[in-house]
Amino acid sequence: MAREIFAKTKYFIIDMDGTFYLDGNVIPGAPDFIDRLHATGRDFYFFTNNSSNNVAVCREKLAKMGFPVDEKRVIISSHVAAAYLNRCYPGKTVFLLGNERLTADFEAAGIPLVTQDPEIVMLGFDTTLTYQKIWDATRFLAAGAVYLATHPDVNCPTADGFKPDTGAMIEMFAASTGRRPLVLGKPMTATVDYITELLGCEREELAFVGDRLATDIKIGADHGLPCALVYSGVTTPDMYATSPIKASVAVANLKALAAYL
Repeated sequence: MAREIFAKTKYFIIDMDGTFYLDGNVIPGAPDFIDRLHATGRDFYFFTNNSSNNVAVCREKLAKMGFPVDEKRVIISSHVAAAYLNRCYPGKTVFLLGNERLTADFEAAGIPLVTQDPEIVMLGFDTTLTYQKIWDATRFLAAGAVYLATHPDVNCPTADGFKPDTGAMIEMFAASTGRRPLVLGKPMTATVDYITELLGCEREELAFVGDRLATDIKIGADHGLPCALVYSGVTTPDMYATSPIKASVAVANLKALAAYL
């Protein structure tokens, strides 16, 4: 039966842009899915790979669309990255490629940020990237610094197309230095581990929902977890038909997914 897909699921980890909202508007029927979750005794959290934003920005955007949420409801790849640094490299110095929001989040997490001779280079979605930052990062990578990245998305969708994201920057640094980072956001294990620790749950109690095959669906497929693809964002049925990455279920939108609860 369809409902058996999510029989063990307690927490739905929902992507934001293209899944819950699009072009500044909540996708019709998306709040109905949330209501259905609560009616069946389940809960939800939003997760975005976009490390150029912080929780305040995400909450403000949702509130403007008429869907205010508590601070705890929004998880970002930057949270995963900061927690990973504090767990695996406590006290190590970091050269961060990130804007003022990401920088503030890392400072709040107690990450020692430096501009010279770092032990670690962390590549985020740096919307303030300059040639000097690129040059500095390549020097530090060539010198052997540990290399990490917040997420792998190549492009970030916008209302008028897309803009290059962290994945595109990864390719730029690979061309220059030959090095590739350990990536920490969706679809990586570090994200699953972070969420289970945050929620105090087991892996099998999670399900991932989103519109991107390479991140939202791959994280479920790679870890044996239920995952739902929605066609309300970047992925079309034709794209899905030819993809090696497969979801537990593919539906038009969140409203249609409610039938599986």
